[in-house]
Amino acid sequence: MVEIARSCAEVRAFLAVPRRAGERIALVPTMGDLHGGHLALVRRSREVAPFTVVSIFVNPFQFAEGEDFDSYPRSTETDIERLEVLDVDLVFLPPISEIYPAGPENSTRVEVPGLGSILCGAMRPTFFRGVATVVTMLLNAVQPHVALFGEKDYQQLLVVRRLVDHLKLPVAVESVPTVREADGLAMSSRNRYLAPADRRRAPILYRSLREASERIRSGERDYHALGLHYMKALERAGFRPDYFSVRRAGDLESPAPEDRELVVLAAAWLGPARLIDNVSCTLGPGPA
Repeated sequence: MVEIARSCAEVRAFLAVPRRAGERIALVPTMGDLHGGHLALVRRSREVAPFTVVSIFVNPFQFAEGEDFDSYPRSTETDIERLEVLDVDLVFLPPISEIYPAGPENSTRVEVPGLGSILCGAMRPTFFRGVATVVTMLLNAVQPHVALFGEKDYQQLLVVRRLVDHLKLPVAVESVPTVREADGLAMSSRNRYLAPADRRRAPILYRSLREASERIRSGERDYHALGLHYMKALERAGFRPDYFSVRRAGDLESPAPEDRELVVLAAAWLGPARLIDNVSCTLGPGPA
């Protein structure tokens, strides 16, 4: 059976043996309710390191007042069963008091300025502060050689990479491509919030991102107008979009004419479900 740790001290004690043996340790941070996207991260972790730790922690610090912290899907027993099948070595299941002994509101905080305040950060001002804080704490508890994150949460991935770089943390951050349902919808725990009619409509978001990416590859360069076009198209399809934006892939700044590596990102509501997704877009060489 997979080992369970509920405190940082237990994690470090358990990891002392593989660490002394020089084994590479991977961490997959999750909020539980594991789906195919999470399991792809775990499978990749098993390829890059002989020892895998999966954390399951629904982080209250990244939920604003009125958001779905209390109703967020939790399925811990099923999650552990799935992780046992994948031969995960250790599951870290800390209570809130272990991560935030003084409570989330009185805890030391980690913030990534700029990158954490645009796009999703503009819509959810406390979100990336919560993400950066809990990821820093998990990395400190586990001290892995590599940590794995999904590309669906592209802005989160960049926030984590920047905090690791700025804080000089000795960990490699590896990304894993988005895992999708057969109709293209990115897998997410919040997909279960979708009513049947909205679930049928949901893949329009991914199709819109792909279409926008193709238009950019075909020469479209008015990125602002392109974003407005798809915002209106999503509204007509029944979504309530937060944003639809073309950004530079490396730092999510507005693209300059010479930039070749772009990403098209969107966030939109369908009923109570907030969906996020993105599509990368690599342009050919610019004019000589």
